[in-house]
Amino acid sequence: MSYKPPNRAPGSAPPAGPAALRRANLSLVLRELRDHKVLSRADIAETTGLHRATVSNLMAELLERRLVREVGVRHAGAVGRPRRAVALHGAHVGALGMEINVDYIAVHGTDLSGRILVERRIVHDAVGSGPDGSVRRLAAVAGQAVEAMRRAGATPAGIAVAVPGLVDVTRGVVTLAPNLSWHELPLAERLTSVLGPLRLPVRVDNDANLAALAEYTSGVAAGTPYLVYLTGEVGVGGGIILDGRLLRGADGFSGEVGHLQVDPDGAQCGCGRAGCWETKVGLAALVRAAMPEQAYGLPGRPVPDPGERVSDIADGLAAGDPRMTAAVAQVGEWLGLGGSILANLFNPRVIVIGGYFASLARWLLPHAQDQLDRLVVAAPAARCRLVASTLGFGAASRGAASMVVSDVIDDPTAIIGTSPRPAPV
Repeated sequence: MSYKPPNRAPGSAPPAGPAALRRANLSLVLRELRDHKVLSRADIAETTGLHRATVSNLMAELLERRLVREVGVRHAGAVGRPRRAVALHGAHVGALGMEINVDYIAVHGTDLSGRILVERRIVHDAVGSGPDGSVRRLAAVAGQAVEAMRRAGATPAGIAVAVPGLVDVTRGVVTLAPNLSWHELPLAERLTSVLGPLRLPVRVDNDANLAALAEYTSGVAAGTPYLVYLTGEVGVGGGIILDGRLLRGADGFSGEVGHLQVDPDGAQCGCGRAGCWETKVGLAALVRAAMPEQAYGLPGRPVPDPGERVSDIADGLAAGDPRMTAAVAQVGEWLGLGGSILANLFNPRVIVIGGYFASLARWLLPHAQDQLDRLVVAAPAARCRLVASTLGFGAASRGAASMVVSDVIDDPTAIIGTSPRPAPV
């Protein structure tokens, strides 16, 4: 299997004509199967409005491309005629999602049917390594993940990378990532060049946007059409789902909620401003207050895995450590205050907290929810609640992999080469 990326900018309209219509219909069929798992050809015709003969013709091509498989027979009612059912297959088509953050690189590799092929997190000092070192490390980790996926029988159709900052998605350029000290970094181009022989298309997007998509499709509040996701990292970003769609803004830079100014007299933020929300609730702020001897940026200290820091704080909280208890209570109050601003602006039904917020939700949420209830103007009518993500630190890389899957579903004709059809099961 090989994958030929569409020769157009991400998000742009495909050319019109018969080929475009067929591509759109193939995509429509795959989306129905993604949403409903198993359907018969007649089911697909009924739900899409396509003629049954058209569906049969499209299904023949999807079977040839090994993107669907026959999974037996379904009966329409007690006396209905048996119908051959199909489901997404694509076990040979992989999707590699990655995230780079201040202190780690995360990887999530899956196939088209959702089987997880590789998932890991590696400690990485992005600031100390600089852009060049980080790109090289990303490429090395990607190469290892691709090999693991190929051993599992899937060849990746592409790579998507989540970054904590402003991203020009069309060009794959990180415009500004304050906590990484990156400015105008053409990450997609640079990573593609370093990957060399792998020749995989690379996409780049904001980490909170991709994590929000992962939450919306498979998280604790999956399917909630009005949802805000908050990253709980060194920096704090937000992904906003309104009416089931990701809010990107005019230039694609929405969701920089960590840089809401909540304290004009507060500490300086990595963005150069003072009193940003992330200086109150980011992981660096919590570590500095809860265990200052392990604060970020101390000279001569290695960068530990963020999970280890959070685990140490959780142990201290469970043991009743007064300094840690006070630090988490303060972060929880600031979390609720910032959450109330978002609730007043967007009226979400749920604010999903991820990263370290989710790991410490047992101690954070009571303080945060109290503040949220007190400060939301429309409460209790607004009915906004804070919930902890179950996707952990891997939400953004999972969302990145789903972006690659969506690219394949958007253009199934980019899958080049055929193989014998899989036998029905």
